[in-house]
Amino acid sequence: MPIRRTFTRRKVLLGAATAATAALLAPAGSAGAASGHADKAKPTVVLVHGGFADASGWNGVIKRLQHDGYTTIAPANPLRGIPTDAAYIASVLKSVKGPIVLVGHSYGGAVITNAAGGDPNVKALVYVAAFAPDTGEQLGPLLDKYPGSLIGSSVQPVPYPQPDGGTGTDLYLTPDKFRAAFAADLPASTTRLMQAEQRPFAAAALTDTTKAAAWHTIPSYGLVAGNDKAIPPALERFFYQRAHARKVIEVPGSSHVPMISHPGVTARFIETAANATD
Repeated sequence: MPIRRTFTRRKVLLGAATAATAALLAPAGSAGAASGHADKAKPTVVLVHGGFADASGWNGVIKRLQHDGYTTIAPANPLRGIPTDAAYIASVLKSVKGPIVLVGHSYGGAVITNAAGGDPNVKALVYVAAFAPDTGEQLGPLLDKYPGSLIGSSVQPVPYPQPDGGTGTDLYLTPDKFRAAFAADLPASTTRLMQAEQRPFAAAALTDTTKAAAWHTIPSYGLVAGNDKAIPPALERFFYQRAHARKVIEVPGSSHVPMISHPGVTARFIETAANATD
């Protein structure tokens, strides 16, 4: 082979190798930025639990969201009533940088409805078998709007002292009714643990008035639990239809805790909302 041709070929190969090395060393996203198509950053997903539960109920969903690259936060909802709980969750939201997908289960739906008002970082509200009250509404009357809830006949009121010297009332689900009312599609061995570890919520939450209904201005998404005995499925559909939810899905046969019994479906639904954020 002629010397000139060999030298030219080596020069071409060296140039290609140098370009490949430069591409490997370039900062992540620089190629997209150079072409005008930078990858969109994933929003942070904030998961808010409801009454008779704690943040561990989101474990199966969190595992899947983290696997798919989402930063997730599941704060401890104080369960002391809407004014206290909404203010606390609002403070958590202020600690998050960038866009947020805010998810609420059950009573947590009422909390996020109040907490997200006026927060420009919250790009989507996802209701999972949840309340979505309007301004001026109370959860107690809403729960009686449609038949089918077993909560009223399953709770045990327990008084507790308040910081101001008064007495509040906590609501617990009794051992013999917890599974049927809350999580009938989970094994009895699991629901026995859930009942023993349940976090009660203040009865005042049922009479607190919603001050801000964020779903009026923030896109919402709704998951209906098809066999819910805590919040009737008809009430969930009513909430999501009234909110003009961008997408509603129903999980047939699901109890009140689809994030536990159907974590894959729930996680994918949350990601649908996340993918639609601006």
